[in-house]
Amino acid sequence: MSHLNEDSAYDRLRAAILSLEFVPGERLSERGLESVLGASRTPIRAALMRLENEGLTQRAGRGWQVSPIDLAEVRAVMEYREALEVAAVTLAVERATDEELGALRVLAEVHRDRDDEESGLRDGGDFHVALTRLSRNPFLADGMAGALTRLSRTRWLEVRTPQSRAHARDEHLGIVAAVTRRDAGQAAALVAAHCHGTRDRLLGYLAEERRRLRGRGLAIIESSPPPPRLAG
Repeated sequence: MSHLNEDSAYDRLRAAILSLEFVPGERLSERGLESVLGASRTPIRAALMRLENEGLTQRAGRGWQVSPIDLAEVRAVMEYREALEVAAVTLAVERATDEELGALRVLAEVHRDRDDEESGLRDGGDFHVALTRLSRNPFLADGMAGALTRLSRTRWLEVRTPQSRAHARDEHLGIVAAVTRRDAGQAAALVAAHCHGTRDRLLGYLAEERRRLRGRGLAIIESSPPPPRLAG
């Protein structure tokens, strides 16, 4: 057996979880992963602990499992992501150069003509992290990267169709255009609308398909009810 180091075991296991090769709720054993990953138990245990810190794995008795998809967590992370990105895009209007915005526009369009689910997920994440970096605030960029990691499995469900991927790319271009015009209000409004649309589509899909997805082995839970809405 060729023994992978900790970083390699972590990268392979993380990719398998994010792509739903290992589905939410699936039991994982260190011994079983030894043969699957071609790694010894020590780097596998370290990789599982690192993924636990990212919310992608959790302990289950003496073993491990892939963390279930938690609808309450999805809502909370989407709120956090929206707050980060609205703040970041407002700063980007003031701080980004025209050259940087031209590069961001290219990033929003890349792979449109040879699009697939993997590139749609990756390009979308790259766009949002790049946009927050234009705020010149590294904490906002790091926060966005962490939020997208938490949402990766559910975002994978959203990029299933060419129509959904094209819609996301069009909305990204609209955001870039508003920032290029130095219109902070419009840019913030478009970012908020994009986040709301993504959240509603993800939660709607998961709610409607909860039973069917469970039949495929995906564990979807609701750890807390949705926050109450104020009466209008």
